[in-house]
Amino acid sequence: MNVVTAAARTAHLPLTPRTRRGTELFLLLFAFALVAGAYINVSFALHGNIQVDGLPAIGGVAGLFLGAHVLIRKVAKHADPLLLPIAALLNGLGLVVIYRIHAASPRSPTAGTQLLWTALAMVAFAVTLLIVRDHTMLQRYRYIAMLAGLVLLVLPAIVGANINGAQIWIRVGGFSLQPAEIAKLLLMVFFASYFVAKRDVLALASKRVFGIDFPRARDLGPVAIAWLVSLAVLIFEKDLGTSLLFFGIFIVMLYVATERTSWVIIGFLLFAVGAFAAYKLFPHVHARVEVWLHPFSQDPAIVRNGYQLRQALFGMASGGVPGTGLGQGHPDIVPFAYSDFILSSIGEELGLAGLMAIVVLFALIAERGLRTALSVRDGFGKLLAMGLAFSVTWQLFIVAGGVTRLIPLTGLTTPFISYGGSSLLANWIIIALLLRISDAARRPVASAPAPKPPPVAPMLLDAPTQMIRR
Repeated sequence: MNVVTAAARTAHLPLTPRTRRGTELFLLLFAFALVAGAYINVSFALHGNIQVDGLPAIGGVAGLFLGAHVLIRKVAKHADPLLLPIAALLNGLGLVVIYRIHAASPRSPTAGTQLLWTALAMVAFAVTLLIVRDHTMLQRYRYIAMLAGLVLLVLPAIVGANINGAQIWIRVGGFSLQPAEIAKLLLMVFFASYFVAKRDVLALASKRVFGIDFPRARDLGPVAIAWLVSLAVLIFEKDLGTSLLFFGIFIVMLYVATERTSWVIIGFLLFAVGAFAAYKLFPHVHARVEVWLHPFSQDPAIVRNGYQLRQALFGMASGGVPGTGLGQGHPDIVPFAYSDFILSSIGEELGLAGLMAIVVLFALIAERGLRTALSVRDGFGKLLAMGLAFSVTWQLFIVAGGVTRLIPLTGLTTPFISYGGSSLLANWIIIALLLRISDAARRPVASAPAPKPPPVAPMLLDAPTQMIRR
């Protein structure tokens, strides 16, 4: 009887899941310690003492991320506790590496400029969390997001500036911005909303070939449009990286929405045909592929165009597994070591071990994003969270693949680490959206009051007692 009564009483107790904000704060402080340790290591390696002029910058970084933590406590207290510390650690390490490269090559951008971009990115992060109180509100702006995304994607082909052989930038005042970074966010919102609304139609099959159900011809319109837009970016803006990033995100989100392997096959074949045609028809694509295939050739064009790839490979080889140590390598030999080839700088001074640690951090972002996608209750949130998490790791794969000669060089930057304001802004907005969706996924569901427990049946008296009472 005591057990039944206790169970009845506990049925009325509300369940209050832990928000894990304390865990987030602890991991954030641990990230600060790692970044501060990396800065001290670089200072001793370069100057033999701690450079006090960089300590205010370290304090400023700590203040920015602690402010983000306080904001999450106020407006998204159930959000995932790992995303902010991981992104903060990657951003902080990127600042230290940029500072180290500038010390070796004074003509490269300074860590102070990147710190300014970090502050602006944190403002964008905060504004996103404050405005997007419910991620499902984005679903209402499906076609506005599509139109704005396409305009931003093709804008550099019209009014862009050609920098380092690619026309992917526009100049605003004294700054250069890459509109494709924001375009990918808008297009992911459109893809998630459109695929959820049209999922049943896109999943219909017309015929079965070799055990694979292929879609109807009338449903190929979206993938054909995406293919044509990605080819336009590749041809007119000379931007292989954005083309590959955009089309990859589109195909993966389409596959997740429909669960049709045929979409992946069609997408791969279309991109392969388009890339091969571009390789044959356009000199800049042909040059990239030739450098990828024959980086050590004595052909004068390859010797000239493949210099940075060869130096990056030599640098990573000299670092080996443990690396030469922060501040003790020669990353200044590699052109664009602070942006396109920052992974080779890390590979030289932190070695294969350091690169694998970076990859694991990005894998954790992907894992937390996919966990959020599985946990959130609405289809739009599931698809958007998956697309956001995939976009970060897909971009890392494209960059790392180019630096290590797995795929041709693309010109993309490493998220959170490389120098560049547009990329930093876009990726911190991605983290804010993932936090917002994870807050909805982890927030307890409001439920009606629990019904009163049924009355406990009295214990039956034994037979002799009943006989006596009768």
